[in-house]
Parts: sequence; structure tokens; C-alpha cells
Amino acid sequence: MPGKITSLLSPARVTLHVQATERTAALQEVAHLLDGHPDITNFAVFYDELLARDRLDTTCLGNAVALPHARTGHVKQMVLAVGRSDTGIPFDANGEIVKLFFVLGTPKSKPGDYLAVVSALCKILRDPSDRATFFAAATPESFITAITTVETRLGL
Repeated sequence: MPGKITSLLSPARVTLHVQATERTAALQEVAHLLDGHPDITNFAVFYDELLARDRLDTTCLGNAVALPHARTGHVKQMVLAVGRSDTGIPFDANGEIVKLFFVLGTPKSKPGDYLAVVSALCKILRDPSDRATFFAAATPESFITAITTVETRLGL
């Protein structure tokens, strides 16, 4: 059975070569992988809420990873897109460089599911060797396989 993260992923929603070189453009590039997702009822409003949340406080988790997210009424079920930047993008006021973006949309009515996914992501991303595998994955499919391997090992 797929874990909490891989059940949300599909190769069409993973880009391993984000072209943008600044934060907002990178968020737009990765978030637009979710445009047309059947569980998003209004992508434009979801995207505006994602940007508004990102302006409130950094969504940078450290270790070159960010989790831009929005809890919104415009998402029926949790959705996830992933983007990876080869060079990294300055992401916050401290100049933290982010190479891996997990853009998450979650219904306001399901805070427990949101917390479970955030917790799972933090566990998956904790180990430096696992992060190195995610940074090195050659295809979206191999990226998802790497996530699956870690989820299985961690019992998620």
C-alpha cells in the first residue's frame, strides 16, 4: 500500500528541473503542476491562498527543502506537487537556498490529515542520505520510487 506521501504523487506532478531562479516564480512553476487537478475546485484561488500563506512566514524546513502549502476550501482532497531546482533558489530573508519544493494543498476541514502528511514529510526528509537520493533522482518515477522506499523503511 502506498504511504502518505506516495499516495499523493504522480509523475505528472513532479518536475526535477525547475527553471525559475526566484522564489515566487518557482512556487508558480511547481504549483501549476496542480492546475487542472480534479481535487482542486478553483486553482486561481488556491494559488492565491498558497502565495498569501507563503508571505506570512517562511515555509522553508531547512536542509534545502521547503513546504509551501495552503489549507483552503478550494481543495476537496489533499494534493501535492514536487519541484526540484538544480541550482537552488534563495527562499527566505536569511538567504536559505531551497532545491526541493513540496507544494501541498489541503482542505480546511481536515487538519489531522494535513498534520499527518507534514509529519511524514519531515520524517522522510530527515536523513541526509535519503535527501541525497531525492536530489539525485533522474526521473519523476525514480523520485517517487525513492520516496516509496523511505516510507516503507520508516513504516509510514
